[in-house]
Amino acid sequence: MLALVNNERAAAGCSPVTANDRLTRAADDYSDVMASSGVMSHTGPDGSTMTTRVEAAGYRWSTLGENIAQGQADAASVMKSWMNSPGHRANILNCSFKELGVGVHFGDGGPWWTQNFGAGR
Repeated sequence: MLALVNNERAAAGCSPVTANDRLTRAADDYSDVMASSGVMSHTGPDGSTMTTRVEAAGYRWSTLGENIAQGQADAASVMKSWMNSPGHRANILNCSFKELGVGVHFGDGGPWWTQNFGAGR
């Protein structure tokens, strides 16, 4: 997924993002939450938001973005969907983002995908 994101960013003139363990933890945990609740939403069933989830994972941020999806079989398929969606594409091609965390939960009506983009403080 990181390579797919960075290929799109390079084509748009953005620097690559690097993997971040804290963003990855938040993204992976949230993919699990969406799968267990059966609800794809940027607001968790407990009222959590992307901001509260990445902060709970210990990420100190200056800017954030989140992409979510459900049902695409693999990373190439979900990237194609996101790149065809203006809002998701804007996150992927936002040159201010420097780091990325990706989570996926297979099964339970999924796969359930989460990308958390950020720039740390």
